[in-house]
Amino acid sequence: MSPSDIVSKVPQCFAKALESGDLLFFPSTIHKHEDSEVEFELRLCPALQNKPHLPTPHFEGNPAADAGLAVQGDKGKAFDPFAPPHNPNLHVGDLRDDYNDEEYVVLLNKYAVVPQHFLLVTKEFKSQASPLMPSELLQSYLIIDAARKAGKPVFAFYNCGDNSGASQPHKHIQFIPLDSEDGPPIERVARTVNVETPTKPFALRKLPYANHAFRLPPHLYTFPIEKLEDALSHAFLSLLDLGVSTIRHDPEYPPGKPSYNVIITLEHMYLIPRRQENHILEETGDKLSVNALGFAGMLLVKSEREMEAVKKETPGKILRGVGLESVEDILIAGTSQEDASLA
Repeated sequence: MSPSDIVSKVPQCFAKALESGDLLFFPSTIHKHEDSEVEFELRLCPALQNKPHLPTPHFEGNPAADAGLAVQGDKGKAFDPFAPPHNPNLHVGDLRDDYNDEEYVVLLNKYAVVPQHFLLVTKEFKSQASPLMPSELLQSYLIIDAARKAGKPVFAFYNCGDNSGASQPHKHIQFIPLDSEDGPPIERVARTVNVETPTKPFALRKLPYANHAFRLPPHLYTFPIEKLEDALSHAFLSLLDLGVSTIRHDPEYPPGKPSYNVIITLEHMYLIPRRQENHILEETGDKLSVNALGFAGMLLVKSEREMEAVKKETPGKILRGVGLESVEDILIAGTSQEDASLA
């Protein structure tokens, strides 16, 4: 199937899976709340209070060895829910990248809070602790562009590592439909930044946590495949380098591979380094799990009480709690010195 085929098939697959009971949909309401010049969308979903909490898996090695996996197989052994055979009502289709000779499976999110939430999953097992590869970036962007052409805008996000808010160790990129072409809330902030050097990343300095953004070339979707992939790979590697550098400046960062969130839209790519998955709300003591959606400006809460606690503590402070302190000025100074030495 092509990215266009995938986009056109998602709505009917979602309706069928919902009707069959293979997909569980948790209705929600959106409440707007402005903080740090971002109009956050707080999604209130009371039904999630009844959803069992699943422990965060470790993302190294084979999924069968992970006791923390959500789904249990025969004799209590954990198995990979993204491995075949796939539930036919959750399986949107297969996607092949002939340019890189890579294969993917597109699946609906079984536990949907947002209708038509779907996943791009590597056909062979790859670790969710590994960075995005050129083919994965390319196919993600082609899906985003196919959705643009179909008038059904989406954005993509990737939760990488133990502290990113990821729920499964099998590598997967997620896609969330949007109500308009404006993009997620964070996109409106990024558009206001005057980027002096288009080939280099920048930071959203209004935000109280470390963040790295890259403005993609205008009309990138018109580029031939090889140039499109090169542009996406350059953007990601530039962001990853800054993310890892930010982590190295944190003396208290937890041991192990770095964790971070990636957000991809038509116009920008973002990478946010992560210190921890959960934030304990000061007001209630509740544990709030945060993944890339939080940094896109979309936080999920399970009760009115929890929502009011988030508003009181502020989304910016919560995201700073699970993220890192910005060291952008230090990184810029280091880059300037490096450029001077090469001159």
